[in-house]
Amino acid sequence: MNIMQSYNDWCNKATEDADLINELNSIKNDENEIHERFYTSLKFGTAGLRGIIGAGTNRMNIYVVRQATQGLANYVLNKYGNGSVAISHDSRIKADLFMIEAAKVLAANGIKVYITSELQPTPVLSYLVRYFKCQAGIMVTASHNPAAYNGYKAYGEDGCQMTDDAANAVYDEICKIDIFNDVKTTDFDEAVKSGMIEYVDDSVYDSYLEKVMEQQVNPGICKDADLKVVYTPLNGTGNKLVRKVLDKIGVKNVCIVKEQELPDGNFTTCPYPNPEIKEALQKGLELCEKEQPDLLLATDPDADRVGIAVKDYDGSYRLITGNEDGVMLTNYILLCKKENNVLPEKPVVVKTIVTTKLVNKLCEKYGCELKDVLTGFKYIGEIILNLEKDNEENRYLFGFEESYGYLSGTYVRDKDAVVASMLVCEMAAYYKKQGKSLAEVIDGLYDEFGYYLNKTYSFEFSGAAGMQKMSEIMTDIRNNLPKDVAGYNVVKVSDYLTKKEMDFENNSEIELQLPQSNVIALNLSENNAVIIRPSGTEPKIKLYITAVGKDKDNADMICNKLVASAKELLGIE
Repeated sequence: MNIMQSYNDWCNKATEDADLINELNSIKNDENEIHERFYTSLKFGTAGLRGIIGAGTNRMNIYVVRQATQGLANYVLNKYGNGSVAISHDSRIKADLFMIEAAKVLAANGIKVYITSELQPTPVLSYLVRYFKCQAGIMVTASHNPAAYNGYKAYGEDGCQMTDDAANAVYDEICKIDIFNDVKTTDFDEAVKSGMIEYVDDSVYDSYLEKVMEQQVNPGICKDADLKVVYTPLNGTGNKLVRKVLDKIGVKNVCIVKEQELPDGNFTTCPYPNPEIKEALQKGLELCEKEQPDLLLATDPDADRVGIAVKDYDGSYRLITGNEDGVMLTNYILLCKKENNVLPEKPVVVKTIVTTKLVNKLCEKYGCELKDVLTGFKYIGEIILNLEKDNEENRYLFGFEESYGYLSGTYVRDKDAVVASMLVCEMAAYYKKQGKSLAEVIDGLYDEFGYYLNKTYSFEFSGAAGMQKMSEIMTDIRNNLPKDVAGYNVVKVSDYLTKKEMDFENNSEIELQLPQSNVIALNLSENNAVIIRPSGTEPKIKLYITAVGKDKDNADMICNKLVASAKELLGIE
């Protein structure tokens, strides 16, 4: 079917959502707009689906959600014979509708569904999959993308986002399905009455919070620390559970950013609700100037990531990067568990390959095994699963990625901003009792190990030609590997697509044991590095820079040189 045939088919059959009907009518004579919506279909991968909300095969809508869910249902039935699936959603536009549509498809296929009665954080969905012993899970979210987006994350029976093999199997099923004719669905109310769709009881969320509380390193330390916190859920799902857990550990002085307190998929005060960027935290920072707290917490819309800002030496508020927060939390957990004589034998910390190498220094100091995995928290979840299989689950202490995702404990298999918010406050209270701020803590680690500056840059390649351009750039780099970047020699190249690591200093080559991924890591002299990775969910190439200097100014200078040289390598002005 060509693009215009597909468009006409949708005009005739996509009649259940008035928004889609209006959109299809409004682009009737606009070939470019029709092309953008129908030139391809959203591809189901390990991150599920993600796209702009709207009409067409290249958009998020009830028909694309139904088709994907029918593919997931076929996968579950083929693999397990029968089963159950847990579903939740965040505050995104149409997120509750997409959850209900997915539930109707699963119920029509004879698969039991557990759904939440209101929006919940992504880690809660991971917990529900494990709690109910489901065969799969669905979280309707687009994480930190702008308001125009929605998405559909799929989880396996272990509570991790689907592996490559499982996602490919689901995608194969989706490709067999006609989006209008081959999808089973049923009446929602009837499915609830029959028990095929069941709402999750509140007691389950209480059990989740109990598991979070078990991850305390120094229970009770916040009760007399007089810690003051400003918190913003960025109009997402963190509001209830983060506030509950802070109250439980004794953080009573919590000031909420009122404009961002309640769920709102329009994100009017932070058009890009990503705690990695200052603009998303601006309202929180303004409240900090008024309230003068010890720190600011900001959870993203699906509350799987948390950003923080801390009071600096001059009384202003300093944004802490995901790497810095992860380093401090790793150090805090290792230090205190050693102090309390509860550090397990052969402890394990896990990080992604694009995350700061400063953690390597900490793990060396505490005799802790460090495991590097590909970008994506599911790979950290796989490490936990493998430890669990060997009855060594207790060895896992902490896992994190530079993009503000953290997990302590094994009760879920995805990053969790609820537990991370708790641990950040506990850590702040621990050091406050010693007369130290978190700004002093991270600077102390830099003084001890060297200033590791890690920065991430994204370059967008939008439209139908964007993905092709990104592919060409990656191919060109592979075929023409640079000998240096900004004058720093390339000493080692790790190509995770070809699974080869070339060591130029020792003139050797080994096969990488991690799964295949379109990532090229250029390891440079003096511990610097440039990693290049196309996003799996957005038309962007991400550039991860590691610059190691004597101090911040020196590291900044090195970083600027590396970025300029890397942009030349990518052909970006």
